[in-house]
Amino acid sequence: MSPSQATQYLKKEAERLGFQACRVAKADFLSAEAPKLDAWLAKGYHGSMAYMENHYDKRLDPRKLVPGAKTVVSLAFNYFPAKDLALDDSPRIAKYAYGQDYHHVVKDRLFALLAVLRDQIGDIQGRCFVDSAPVMERAWAQRSGVGWVGKNSLLLRKNEGSFFFLAELIVDYPFMEDLPVADHCGTCTRCIDACPTGAIIAPEVIDSHRCISHMTIELHGALPAEHKEAINPWVFGCDICQDVCPWNRHAKPHQEKQLEPNAWSDWTAENWMELTEETFTQVFGKSALTRPGLAGIQRNIRGAFGD
Repeated sequence: MSPSQATQYLKKEAERLGFQACRVAKADFLSAEAPKLDAWLAKGYHGSMAYMENHYDKRLDPRKLVPGAKTVVSLAFNYFPAKDLALDDSPRIAKYAYGQDYHHVVKDRLFALLAVLRDQIGDIQGRCFVDSAPVMERAWAQRSGVGWVGKNSLLLRKNEGSFFFLAELIVDYPFMEDLPVADHCGTCTRCIDACPTGAIIAPEVIDSHRCISHMTIELHGALPAEHKEAINPWVFGCDICQDVCPWNRHAKPHQEKQLEPNAWSDWTAENWMELTEETFTQVFGKSALTRPGLAGIQRNIRGAFGD
């Protein structure tokens, strides 16, 4: 099988496994992203995410993360729900966390994709990544043409929006490279204007200290008192900058049962505060909500809804 045929097979199998996009870029040093990352870290915009300072060389060069790497395969996996659960004053959870933990749901598909590639193409060596290692996934997705980076720093796809997970296969096989796509944000600033805490301080630049997603998931300790009004009613993540994006009017519901919301979908703040650790583990043991844990969620509810 030639590299051209192998690339066609890769994309066909990715589609079969449920990915909405699959594109390829050459594994190389991210020279354009390096100064941006330097400036972002120097200004402390990563907030409490100290891990962003780690593995700097691997973050910018996938060949140091996967020796012998030749290509970075970027994939997108839809998570837009059929029903938006953030339409009332109940505690709100970002759409990506409605169902089971995306790390496992998407990575299982990646492992399956790598397995069929090895079966049909040969002994391909590489690794699968789903937001779990120092991989600059948006940079690679943009470079390969999965989409473009919007002003809210998230990846966008024309006529599809931004409600999708990104994943990568970094492998030693020379798949055929794809080309980037044009930026279609134009002069629109809806995401910047809508952010209640002013976290989008410039196009594609996020100050994590001000970001509701950072505050409700990554931040340890008390929530900033000055942002209490803005946080309400978000208790895990935030979708505001995506919800106002015109391109997300075109988003279509996903077909993945594992991403469907479970029993919590109609819970009130009182229901969440009465939850025990045992019940939380039973209901959310396979959910992204385990990152802040029950204590973190309840802290967020107290901050957003008051004691």
